[in-house]
Amino acid sequence: MALDVGGSAWAQDEPVTRAPETEVEGVTVTASTVDLIGRAAASSEGRILAQELQLRPVYRVGQLLETVPGLNVTAHSGEGKANQYLMRGFNLDHGHDLAIFVDGIPINLGTHGHGQGYSDLSFMIPELADGVAFAKGPYRAGEGDFSSVAAVRIAYRDRIAPQMSVSVGDLGYRRLFAAGDGDFAGGRLLVAAEASHVDGPWDHPDDYRKLNAVTRYSRGDGENGLSVAGMYYRGRWNATTDQPLRAMSLGLIGRYGSLDPSDGGQAERFSLSGELRRRSDAWSLEANAYVVRSQLTLWNNFTHWLDDPVHGDQHAQNDRRTYGGADLALTWRPRLWGLETSTTFGTSARLDAIYVDRRHTLARRDLETQSADEVRLEAIGAYVENSTAWTPALRTVLGMRLDRLAAHDRNFAGGVSGDGEASVVQPKFSLVYRPWSQTELYLSAGEGFHSNDIRQGAATARPDLLVRSGGEEIGLRTRAIPKVQLAATLFEIRFDSELTYDADSGETSPGRPSLRQGLELTAQYRPAPWLELNANLAMSKARYTDHDPAGSHVEDAPAFVGSLGVLVDGLGPWSGALEFRDLGQHALTEDNSRRSDGYREINLSLGYQLAALLKVELQVFNLTGSSDDAADYVYVDRLKGEPAAGVEDLHLHPLEPRSVRLTVLRTF
Repeated sequence: MALDVGGSAWAQDEPVTRAPETEVEGVTVTASTVDLIGRAAASSEGRILAQELQLRPVYRVGQLLETVPGLNVTAHSGEGKANQYLMRGFNLDHGHDLAIFVDGIPINLGTHGHGQGYSDLSFMIPELADGVAFAKGPYRAGEGDFSSVAAVRIAYRDRIAPQMSVSVGDLGYRRLFAAGDGDFAGGRLLVAAEASHVDGPWDHPDDYRKLNAVTRYSRGDGENGLSVAGMYYRGRWNATTDQPLRAMSLGLIGRYGSLDPSDGGQAERFSLSGELRRRSDAWSLEANAYVVRSQLTLWNNFTHWLDDPVHGDQHAQNDRRTYGGADLALTWRPRLWGLETSTTFGTSARLDAIYVDRRHTLARRDLETQSADEVRLEAIGAYVENSTAWTPALRTVLGMRLDRLAAHDRNFAGGVSGDGEASVVQPKFSLVYRPWSQTELYLSAGEGFHSNDIRQGAATARPDLLVRSGGEEIGLRTRAIPKVQLAATLFEIRFDSELTYDADSGETSPGRPSLRQGLELTAQYRPAPWLELNANLAMSKARYTDHDPAGSHVEDAPAFVGSLGVLVDGLGPWSGALEFRDLGQHALTEDNSRRSDGYREINLSLGYQLAALLKVELQVFNLTGSSDDAADYVYVDRLKGEPAAGVEDLHLHPLEPRSVRLTVLRTF
């Protein structure tokens, strides 16, 4: 298996389901992760193998990303829409400042109807995921928009054994999955599909119906090959959003109830993409191209009767877009003056053609169009990154990136139209020192950015289409202790403008400047070939930096994200995982007067190989029956009969109660 977490892509050949401690092309594969000593530019980079993805209990597909240390994936609504992502003291809402790529396709959507950088992973089929590569902080030149906090790349496998699985469970859960591959036109053709349904615990069931299909053709291997993939996704659902606590206290709704049971959504997505890889001793080439057509409608009523005491405040957010682009990275590996060097030249281009609107609705019936825009986004980027080993113990990674965004907004509902363009240059630097065998020290610094919704800029005439970020970190990575991998990272991240959640509109908007400082600790211990113990602890402090008397605490920014896990694979016929996750306390208001307790949850998966081709798996979620809340916010809404100004209240979305899922897998 060949891996490269730097630059714009990483490649692989045969999928890995188990990972004993071995040496593969100079990279040590230990347990479920790849030790990147000698390859990484920062202690916070990493690579998760398919083994861990397949073993972990996953309630919803987006939680595959929780394999990234310090990343929490939760929800403040029903199924179907994008998850909530929390990391390094950021509530990243639905994906801003967390760049996500699946099979080479960028998932973040700018100028989106439900929040900047919206990243929905509902189209993913978990059995096809063949690894997760991640890089935190703005230190790698190959990562552009939305990547300042982290960039996560999920690969799809080229091969899969013919198989079919049937899953049933509590809360109306049903799933059917089938996949297989075979020789075709000198390569391999993989076909996979899933159909699922889940209601959840809600008084008004989610009735989430999902259909996914993938066709993927590949030739060659991870270093010299090509692949072409087509994907289709369709989803329909009801939604129970975060609800006011006083509505529950007054008996208007129960803990799993909704003041507006007509909330919900529908989505559809098509994509076609291709990747090409070429490699020799002196150079390598990676290229990809993609086109995506997506449609999303969300019906949400967050403030209830605050704006319209007669019809209520439900609104529909519609986003229809076609976007496409391409990325190219050429790496040259000469030996100059006796030094081992590697230089990557890369470029990217992307075009989004968008129609986005917001409508006032009653029980999903349109009452009026409040805003409607046609938007065109044109983004290009170019970068260069050099890695040089000055001595066997010392190397540097230097990069420079230039991004330019041109945006054109035409408003059709009496709003403000406008155009804008901006460019940003971002230097990157890492110094890596190996004081002794199997240990490296890292010092990294760099600048990054995120784009803002062009509609915000057109409405306010603010020159902040691109918002700068900057960060530094110092860290250590070691495998000096037998059977153990350890990493520690001290980090700092600054933003000129924080993207914050606006409950009244149900989307994000530009806010105040901010600073995060924190410490991350990760450890994996493999006492036996079939057993791994792991721990990930992330502590952070999030503050606004403009000295506003309203307060300096960043709302909904977790001060702690932690997990403890046990992975078992190959213990005779047994396999599985036990995981404890902890989202710590955090401020809900700027002045820190209202706080959240966060949540704690234990999940379990247990598999048993009945026969060579037959396996059963049991998953138990929220094993201890925790009654914590998955998400909570403080904002103003209004119930019937309350003052017109509304009431500021705690709004919560509970964790799903204990539930069980059983899967029977037949391989052919």
